[in-house]
Amino acid sequence: MRGNAECIWPLAMTLGEGPAWDARSRCLWFVDIKQGMLHRYDPHRDDRTSFDIGGSPGFVLPALPDGLVIGNGGTLLHRLEGQTHVLARLSIDANSRCNDATVDPSGRVWFGTMDDRALGSSGRVHVYDQGEVTIAGGASIVPNGPAITADGRWLYHVDSLDRTIWRFDIAGRKRLEDGAPVIRIVEDDGVPDGVILDAEDHLWVGMWGGWCARRYAPDGRLVDEVEFPCANVTKIALGGPDMRTAFATTARFGESAEALAEQPLAGGLFQFRVDVPGRSLPLARTR
Repeated sequence: MRGNAECIWPLAMTLGEGPAWDARSRCLWFVDIKQGMLHRYDPHRDDRTSFDIGGSPGFVLPALPDGLVIGNGGTLLHRLEGQTHVLARLSIDANSRCNDATVDPSGRVWFGTMDDRALGSSGRVHVYDQGEVTIAGGASIVPNGPAITADGRWLYHVDSLDRTIWRFDIAGRKRLEDGAPVIRIVEDDGVPDGVILDAEDHLWVGMWGGWCARRYAPDGRLVDEVEFPCANVTKIALGGPDMRTAFATTARFGESAEALAEQPLAGGLFQFRVDVPGRSLPLARTR
């Protein structure tokens, strides 16, 4: 265990999520789902900027040729120079929203949707590809991730409330079929939330209720753990000049006033250093 994470922006986010490093601008983007906020952190300039975009943004990704792709409620948006237009409207019910996403090497966006009340198993993984959205599978109450290996073959899908991380072979397909569970989290350790893969295709997992982030080998072995001064760690992004700075979003959601009094930095943006660097996320194709 390498030690503790440091809070670099005490935002008091209700539900911070979706950190993504943009190598072009050397900035970190992330969202607060419940407050409808988009945040940008520029470590080079030590600049922190927030944008009130409304709705319930579940993820943000650097886009091709420029700008950002944002999953907000039941829509996929392209944000460019402060303006947004709709890429796709999702066929989900009024209580559902986007939740977490990644990009494969061809620029396709893989993202989850879920019931915002976390009721029922209506959660699914979807794929946005050249203007079309298809359902890939991954039925769950709260889907997180996904994360995709550098060669584009393997996809990790988190069934958070089942405390299980699955691996699927997606080579040449848009369906999650014949998956295998690779990591199961015991109840006392918390709930696995967002996941990413580093340059060794090891999995970093934010632990909701676990007061930590964990790194797992591809065979499911726990190889590293970083402690946090707050309970709900939602997701990690690797970035910085050498891709060895881990940025982590956290949340205050669901915590009592008494619990929050003991974790005043909950909902902040944190960072810590890692030995194995990340890899730049492919850019999300908007067309």
